[in-house]
Amino acid sequence: MLADEIRKITEQLIEATGASAPPADLIKRLCDEMLQAGIPLWRAGVFIQTLHPDIYGRNFVWHAGGDVVTSTVDFDIVDSDMFNTSALAVVFREGREVRCRLDGPTPYPFLNEMRAEGATDYLAAPLRFIDGSVHATSWLTRKPAGFSDEEIAGIHAIIPPLTRLVEAIGQRRLTTTLLNTYVGSRAGERILGGQIRRGHTETMHAAIWLSDLRGFTALSDRLPPESVVDILNRYFDCQVPAILAHGGEVLKFMGDGLLAVFPVADDGADRAEVCGRVLAAAREARAAVDALRWSDTAGHEERFRFGVALHVGQVLYGNIGGGNRLDFTCIGPAVNLAARLEKIAGRLQRTVVASATFAETCVCDWSDLGEFPIAGFAKAERVYGLLEEDRAE
Repeated sequence: MLADEIRKITEQLIEATGASAPPADLIKRLCDEMLQAGIPLWRAGVFIQTLHPDIYGRNFVWHAGGDVVTSTVDFDIVDSDMFNTSALAVVFREGREVRCRLDGPTPYPFLNEMRAEGATDYLAAPLRFIDGSVHATSWLTRKPAGFSDEEIAGIHAIIPPLTRLVEAIGQRRLTTTLLNTYVGSRAGERILGGQIRRGHTETMHAAIWLSDLRGFTALSDRLPPESVVDILNRYFDCQVPAILAHGGEVLKFMGDGLLAVFPVADDGADRAEVCGRVLAAAREARAAVDALRWSDTAGHEERFRFGVALHVGQVLYGNIGGGNRLDFTCIGPAVNLAARLEKIAGRLQRTVVASATFAETCVCDWSDLGEFPIAGFAKAERVYGLLEEDRAE
């Protein structure tokens, strides 16, 4: 009997709450089993809203005989005609089920398209998470008579355990997303792995990137705070993609400052290759910042310059803070030296400067800028710039 088969499927869903399989695989298996049990599915979808700075939601769409197709939508979807004229908009906004027989035109353009492809019946139902948020599922059939009452009851029986499973998977993804957004992927992995106690640190060999926007203090004093925030976001967009694309991780934004690390293998075998990627990222960021323009309402245009100091060495990487408020960051003499070098870059009006250690590791046309006393260090540090910046002066 269908009811017995559905009971088996719901029990499997409950047992799978802690499953580590990808969501698409779990949804495919569920829909395939529902089809085998006697529910005449042709198409099914699971639609989850996310807590992500760029992504509004994730879609998982299954077709009979095929795999699950996954996609993401950005926040523009909320204002689109495609969404606002859909049955799913009713589910998301009102939290109620939508049932629609497709034996004639419907108020929903998407369902009219599905009807043209042979669909005969449609059900959209909410997935209600414990936190009160509403997500959605959709179910379509090509069965000439549409879903029977028994088949609709079977879908209804599956929705509660499916909700708990999707919520469990979603919470793990949410945690990972938030950690990646606010502390970076490598730090996020360590935190999820249990590295959460104050003083829990480890030594890491890394190339260090420390950059700063020139004239930021004067800019902040002259422009409204909202404009400053907009400028900072655009400015950081000139650096972060390049850093990530070349294997780095942004650890911290400090006003207009940015601290990033590019991990080096413990044996140092890839040190030269890593430093080469860091320099490539610095050149890309320099070009992006040079092309950055910002205009106020009066038409006054701002151009920007920044400086980045590059060094390579050992850092202490882990939890530092007071009480129960911790920061996952890196410290050590190598970071301090990078910070001092960045100040020297500002004094010399250079965009890219490097320590002697970095310059010796990374083959490039370096220009010897001389030795400079470094506050807090016993001896002066020889500083290098890019020869191409000599020619640009």
